[in-house]
Amino acid sequence: MTVRGLDGQIARGPIARARSARAPQEELNMSIEKFIDTEVKSNDVVLFMKGTPQFPQCGFSGQVVQILDHVGVGYKGLNVLESADLRDGIKTYSNWPTIPQLYVKGEFVGGCDIIREMFQAGELQQLFADKGVTVGAPASA
Repeated sequence: MTVRGLDGQIARGPIARARSARAPQEELNMSIEKFIDTEVKSNDVVLFMKGTPQFPQCGFSGQVVQILDHVGVGYKGLNVLESADLRDGIKTYSNWPTIPQLYVKGEFVGGCDIIREMFQAGELQQLFADKGVTVGAPASA
């Protein structure tokens, strides 16, 4: 049996045997978890959301985008609507059932309600400062 890795290369030896023993869904789950982990750990601020920062596709995602834009923090938005694997994978990764989900410096912060409450209390801005995340001047009202 020929087993190819995600990069298309033929896997040989123990890796090939391990891959061939796994169900395809299990390997896909492992790869989506690795993708999520890489995104969370290689970006200071990541928002898993429905839609994009330019065009949120749900009110909760839109609220978090407005808060982050108001604070003036740079962030990477990942659209979970583009992939059922990503949508399900992020819920498993965080053990949190809803989207959006905000990560700062590799740590899960919370969803819309938590982000909104933290912002209103000044805790979100303090979190960014404590983590060394650069923020710009808040947008003027």
